[in-house]
Amino acid sequence: MNPSQTSPARDLDNVVGHAEAPSKGKLLVFVSFDVEHDGELYELLLADSKAPGSGFAVLGGSERLTATDALCPRVRRRIRDAGQVIVICGEHTDASMGVFGELREAQEERKPYFLLWGRREMMCTKPIGAKTAEGMYSWTRQILQDQIAQTFRKAGTDANAVMVRKPVRKG
Repeated sequence: MNPSQTSPARDLDNVVGHAEAPSKGKLLVFVSFDVEHDGELYELLLADSKAPGSGFAVLGGSERLTATDALCPRVRRRIRDAGQVIVICGEHTDASMGVFGELREAQEERKPYFLLWGRREMMCTKPIGAKTAEGMYSWTRQILQDQIAQTFRKAGTDANAVMVRKPVRKG
């Protein structure tokens, strides 16, 4: 590609981290995707997040790796700040070191995540680090809403569990 041309992934440099402020009641998500091949899929998910009733808002997404192949602190912070991570899987996701690093960070932070089949017409691959038993969900509005709702329910259950375990101080 000619350096003067921009790819969908390069255009994302102006989008990532500048998602609109989320509405109340929306789950903040970090979107992990193969920057080299699946930038347009990120754009589609970003559009889905803005649809009425989506239940989620995009906090940020993948960025090109630096020469050291390490996640930058900004990406780590966005993963920590997100309530969930959505991993968009494409044809080359298994070779993406960025997606691998982001998934590993999500696992270390114990963030809920799910794998989304990004391209219906092609064979999509799981990222390195995904568990064998984890499946990829088809990309439909209903499935997105169901996964977001499941995270809300789990967060509510966890919050209640913390409240139950927390001792009450007297006096």
